[in-house]
Amino acid sequence: MSGDDKSNHNLSQLFSDLSRLEQLADFDKALQVTHKILNEDKQNQKAIECQIVCQIQLGLFEDAITRLDQLKQSDPDLAQQLKYERAYCEYRLNYVEEAIDTLDSLKEPDFRVKELRAQALYRLERFDECFDQYLDLIKNSDDDYEDERQTNLAAVVASLSINCKQESIKSKHPIEEQTYELIYNKACALLGAGLFDEALQKLNTAEDMCRKTLEEDGATEEEIESELAIIRTQIAYCYQLQKKDDTALRMYNQVLKQKPSDTALLAVVSNNVVSINKDQNVFDSKKKMKTALSEALESKLFLLQRQTILFNNCLLLLHTNQSDSFRKQMEEIKKKFPQQISEAVLLEAALLCKEKKVLDAINFLKQSIKGNKNLLLEVPLVLAQLLIKNGDISDACHVLRSLGDETYKTGIISTLISLYLHLDDKKSATSLLTEAVNWYEKNMPESPQLYALYRENARFLMDTNQPEAAVKLLERLRKKNPKNHNILSLLISAYSQFNPQKANEISKDLPPIESIIEEIDVEQLETSNWSLGAKYVKKTTKTETPNVNPNATTDKKKKKKKKTKLPKNYDPKVEPDPERWLPKYERSTYKKKKDKRGQQSVGKGTQGAVGELYVSIDSIDLTTPKASTAAVSSPQGPRQQRPTQKKKKKTQRR
Repeated sequence: MSGDDKSNHNLSQLFSDLSRLEQLADFDKALQVTHKILNEDKQNQKAIECQIVCQIQLGLFEDAITRLDQLKQSDPDLAQQLKYERAYCEYRLNYVEEAIDTLDSLKEPDFRVKELRAQALYRLERFDECFDQYLDLIKNSDDDYEDERQTNLAAVVASLSINCKQESIKSKHPIEEQTYELIYNKACALLGAGLFDEALQKLNTAEDMCRKTLEEDGATEEEIESELAIIRTQIAYCYQLQKKDDTALRMYNQVLKQKPSDTALLAVVSNNVVSINKDQNVFDSKKKMKTALSEALESKLFLLQRQTILFNNCLLLLHTNQSDSFRKQMEEIKKKFPQQISEAVLLEAALLCKEKKVLDAINFLKQSIKGNKNLLLEVPLVLAQLLIKNGDISDACHVLRSLGDETYKTGIISTLISLYLHLDDKKSATSLLTEAVNWYEKNMPESPQLYALYRENARFLMDTNQPEAAVKLLERLRKKNPKNHNILSLLISAYSQFNPQKANEISKDLPPIESIIEEIDVEQLETSNWSLGAKYVKKTTKTETPNVNPNATTDKKKKKKKKTKLPKNYDPKVEPDPERWLPKYERSTYKKKKDKRGQQSVGKGTQGAVGELYVSIDSIDLTTPKASTAAVSSPQGPRQQRPTQKKKKKTQRR
């Protein structure tokens, strides 16, 4: 046998071994066989493909990418054919953007390419594109993976509902309820929409269905509990959103006792426990937060989850007075999440306030507002609150007036009016109300806020002796609500201050008094509880309704007489003591016991002195007898109360 024939025989034998090992899923030995084949034939494309597949199956993604990089130079055509494998390795190594670029470079993508691209888009939280990708796959595919695609699409819809600030049509896509995964995702979508009760019902249904499905599939109890832990965590989160912290905390602790292998789930549960603890159980919160801040979780959590965990850690450091660690954490947040500048600014201001540096906090917030116009509304509102607490009310008004269109929110308008009245600046209050009315007429002409501003502005103008300006607003309001008698009464009141004739003229449009009072029950008003007090309420006497049937006999309930209890030694011939209801010390027969203490003066006084054993009668003054201070009155019956004693008036020395 020649050398070539022998080499071909060895290759055929190695390929048969490779096929057998592939069927046995023994990829470790299969990888060794590919090395032997490539030693015989370095350019064998089939062996190279099998080598890369074995590396992927064994999780050696970096080795696979290194081998693919070598192919770019040695065999570019084969490297082009293996682009999907390269994209999959990049995806598993969390090079998600590179994976999408690799997939997009393929000219004719098949179903597996689209599937991987949809998963990469989901990892990058590009949910709108991911939704379109899965919808296209479901419409154009016909295989055994339909349920998995439906589940993934439901997960995308739930993520759109939770993570996206603006509600879109895609987030309202209907979700089927065939499996417990679909029901779980539908519950998550309901949570994102704020429908907590409905979400809780779906989660309980998913929990029951999950257990039944896994038991039918022959899963072990550990596998069932591991799958149920995700659903139970979401149930606890639902209770937490409903302010039922005790129930949520109990369920979180039950999940933690199971020691789940899913590190992402463990991080979420630990963070939620810390958020419930707040400034309590600090030692336990530190342990939980250390678990949630593991670096291995960077690729397993959504951006919103990572942000929340870091900000909660900052709050924990703030509660525990760890200022240096707090500032280091804030620098990390600014680098990782520059879009969350508003939360970072508020936390730094909170630290300054806790350090009792209120003026520094005010200056810091002012500089932050000047340097960044994309801050949330909460930042200037916190600045205004600090200024008000510090007594700088005029500066607070200036901050609130500089909010642009946000100034014309009803809550901010009412706050500004109160501040202006506190400063006795009625002119600024009037101009603010006028500006607010003009803004709503231009931007929201049919909003209920505009009608409320008309009415409140008119009342304010009337209180500040500007009835003519109030009439203009009330006339506009009357055109839109011609049948509103309250508006008409305000208009009459305004006209009466400067044009009585006009007031009399429009007062004819008021309904007659009879139509107003015909529905009023006067007796009910008189007998109802008035705010003036109980003495103004009309007392009603109960009138007995006559019996309709005179022949009918009314069965009156006979009251049972209780037998009087008499003492054992009771003698009916002897009259009872009339003073029997009085306490003993008030009875006429009562004799006070003599207090013998103090009669003997032996041992009293200084050492060696002899005390007086008696008092001489001659030494007592009998000319001015003292009146008795405890006069006993005659008994007046068994319910007699103890007579009150008049207090002696203290005599003042002059």
